Amino acid sequence: MSEDEPGAEGAKAKRPKKVAPAEPAWTTRAGFVALIGAPNAGKSTLLNQLVGTKVSIVTHKVQTTRALIRGVCIEGEAQVIFVDTPGIFRPRRRLDRAMVTTAWGGAADADVVALLIDAKKGLDEAARGVFERLKDVRRKKILILNKVDLVRRETLLALTAEANTLADFDRTFMVSALTGDHVADVLKYLAGEMPPGPWLYPEDQISDLPMRQLAAEITREKVFLRLHDELPYESTVETELWKDQKDGSVRIEQTIYVARESQKGIVLGKGGETIKAISMAARKELTEIAEKPVHLFLFVKVRENWSDDPERYREMGLEFPKG
Repeated sequence: MSEDEPGAEGAKAKRPKKVAPAEPAWTTRAGFVALIGAPNAGKSTLLNQLVGTKVSIVTHKVQTTRALIRGVCIEGEAQVIFVDTPGIFRPRRRLDRAMVTTAWGGAADADVVALLIDAKKGLDEAARGVFERLKDVRRKKILILNKVDLVRRETLLALTAEANTLADFDRTFMVSALTGDHVADVLKYLAGEMPPGPWLYPEDQISDLPMRQLAAEITREKVFLRLHDELPYESTVETELWKDQKDGSVRIEQTIYVARESQKGIVLGKGGETIKAISMAARKELTEIAEKPVHLFLFVKVRENWSDDPERYREMGLEFPKG
């Protein structure tokens, strides 16, 4: 072999090197933020404030949010998908267990976990119960103190200090979800924490709830707002028909399901007065959301032991707990 002929090593050296394809340099960001907290901490109110419209029902009755409800926000080049989870509480019934499991599942799958505390209630038993399991969530966490307009500054500072000894929070925010004060600061911070990548939803989409389901949630809200403690929270609403009419309006038929015959009379009211009021309130809000005239027809039926039916859980996006 002459000196001009390459040897084995020379031949190997001349082979082109394999170059791994470059990762796309995303200018956009997208990710998920789980809103967790005790019942009535204000998660649904905060979600609606962040999104700028109603995507989650708000009532004074605890545990009205049952499944994971996503609200989509755009902040600059970032798309932040907020997940309103059911309130975390000590479960007693099968439906309770399904809701709490869903809430913690939403926290485990998120890029950031936002714990919402009612500053007026402080670290009561319900709030402390959330902290017990929060330490096991291996995600970036922020603390949001809500209803700060109702609490003295010294109390807020003490609450902030104590809460930060119970969990490792990256940031603490003080807001009023009802008025919107400082909510924009939360959104701006979270936008910067989302991982680089393409947006996950169309720019004009504000929720992943189908309109039929959102319509059912709105009517369920009106039922609870009207009846308060008279009706167990197991009661539910299903949209049986959504039909676009030739005149541009929509016909919606819904059924309110209750567990016992006696509850049917409560929903109907004397001379049908209660259900008429529920229908008027729901129709007004549905008209605003659908942006077209709405003809709403409500029916009330008894569905005994529905909370033991796996099919009902699947419809609500919950996993049916065994045992």
